[in-house]
Amino acid sequence: MTVRTRFAPSPSGYLHIGGARTALFNYLFARHHGGRFVLRIEDTDAERSTPESIQAILDALAWLHLDWDEGPIHQSARLDLYRARAETLLATGRAYRCWCTAEELDARRRAALAAGRRPAYDRTCRDLAAPPAGRTASVLRFRTPLEGETVVDDEVKGRVVFQNVDLDDFVIVRSDGAPLFIFCGVVDDAEMAITHIIRGDDHLANTPRQILLYRALGASPPRFAHVPLILGLDRARLSKRHGAT
Repeated sequence: MTVRTRFAPSPSGYLHIGGARTALFNYLFARHHGGRFVLRIEDTDAERSTPESIQAILDALAWLHLDWDEGPIHQSARLDLYRARAETLLATGRAYRCWCTAEELDARRRAALAAGRRPAYDRTCRDLAAPPAGRTASVLRFRTPLEGETVVDDEVKGRVVFQNVDLDDFVIVRSDGAPLFIFCGVVDDAEMAITHIIRGDDHLANTPRQILLYRALGASPPRFAHVPLILGLDRARLSKRHGAT
């Protein structure tokens, strides 16, 4: 097996010190194993992504001598692929359309909080065969299994178990047709045959959802390693207010 890692920044600003560390870990792991280091630019959010940020990230990686073997691959050029994979999930019953309005979802969220419950989508549209009268706009949600568990055998944290019923039926495509980052990343990792993902442990909560997506797409999940975040002197997550760029 050829080891393949990736660094996939969102170009909404300069390279953060935490991002630089993530890139370094993935670069060194690939080099140690004689593998390939892939650079992917996650720029599907057109409102936040800028050419200046992309260039700043490339310049920073070059300054750090973190030379990539493939890329930079821009997600914005792969939208047709994501939409095709989403349609496949819809056709196979692994995803469904949700016509709930933002106002309805917000009201349910506030009601859950008031009742002391964890806010989560209540799966109103999960088994609907047709949209409610007068509804045309819809998002696409992943049909998360209601039973069983998803296990993350993490290279750093060990075995972490998530109950599927707690994972929610999360959105993978917005009502305007834009795919969400969690879905795009899984499609790309599968297409690019990524074998190992090293990243901050703030991503751990998304990992079981991603594992379910890999399997729904007929792909084997990569190995995950979630490392502790870099903290400031105030013990808070390092951010731009700490001068972390």
